[in-house]
Amino acid sequence: MTMEISNTTKINNMNTEIPFNKPCVLPDSEKFLIKALHSGKLSGNGEFTKKCQTFFEEKYHFPKVLLTTSGTDALEMAALLIGIKEGDEVIVPSYTFVSSALAFTRQGAKIVFADSENNTPNIDVSQIERLITPKTKAIVPVHYAGVSVDMDKLIEIAKRHGIYVIEDAAQAIDSYYKGRPVGSLGDLACFSFHDTKNITAGEGGMLVVNNPDFIRRSEIIWEKGTNRSEFFRGEVNKYGWVDTGSSFLPSELNAAMLYSQLIHLQEIQSRRIEIWNKYYDGLKSLASEGKFNLPFIPEYATNNAHMFYLVCNTAEDRNNLISYLKKNNIHAVFHYLSLHKSKYAEIHNQNNQVLPNSDLYTDRLVRLPMYYSMSDSEVEQVIDTIKNYYK
Repeated sequence: MTMEISNTTKINNMNTEIPFNKPCVLPDSEKFLIKALHSGKLSGNGEFTKKCQTFFEEKYHFPKVLLTTSGTDALEMAALLIGIKEGDEVIVPSYTFVSSALAFTRQGAKIVFADSENNTPNIDVSQIERLITPKTKAIVPVHYAGVSVDMDKLIEIAKRHGIYVIEDAAQAIDSYYKGRPVGSLGDLACFSFHDTKNITAGEGGMLVVNNPDFIRRSEIIWEKGTNRSEFFRGEVNKYGWVDTGSSFLPSELNAAMLYSQLIHLQEIQSRRIEIWNKYYDGLKSLASEGKFNLPFIPEYATNNAHMFYLVCNTAEDRNNLISYLKKNNIHAVFHYLSLHKSKYAEIHNQNNQVLPNSDLYTDRLVRLPMYYSMSDSEVEQVIDTIKNYYK
């Protein structure tokens, strides 16, 4: 009898659709959203905005935190803060989301694309120095899948050449590099709280200001080019237009949604790491047979379980695996397309580089379903289906 129930349950599970992502929504989310709705203030920089910013400053000892409407906005603020202008060059990995480059091209910079490492999709630090010219203004390391770039080596190169470091930490909430929080290492750091991230505001982001030279101006740019924040703190008796800027503040509804998850951050992280480890343990036998490669976590980095991916042996195998999973009601997806091969790069004559590792991840990387509410049986269903494909 027990066996029959078990088999029936398994059959039913196999018919259950498993999406690639489900945004994390907790019981506190509704409570805090209702509180924000009745607070009398829905625009930015209210109670929940301040609570979120204080949370990050206290937990990770970030000197200055400003919530933004997206990770893209945080990157655009960074580009404004370091004074990017026409003719400047910015080094960006080719294997990344377009925002990592777009924020700087909007200010007139030329993007110089860097290749990935052969064992992680992160920027290959060993190749950075040869890309530096007298026009280089900044390096933008992207911590792919929340796994830190080798920042000591990168920062040493940047300091030697007088170049700013802007961490694209969109995927790296609660990640660490040699015991230090990711996002605390560069001059500036940018996070995302899109609904695909470990914690979400629906849409949202955050700028971390580590370089003290940028703290005062960051608030001005954040507040539409005015010194409004200083006025509200009583530091000036009136405020006005003093610099460039834009409306980068998220609404209190976004901030309330984010805060409802921040207070459960460790619970969310613990569950995601459990899921990640189940994937790893369930698939390592196939990896040992050479069917694909599993994620590699360098000894200097922690794993925040932002995603679980496989690197297949060929593009054909990757595409066939995705199709097989889809036929079995499992939605796995590929990831970035190399930016140096994009139409934009071609139009702007920035696609003349040969970056084999970036292209390898473009062709072969597949991301498996990963979200906080994913059940153990759903994880096992994905693992079993992958095993059946490789049989």
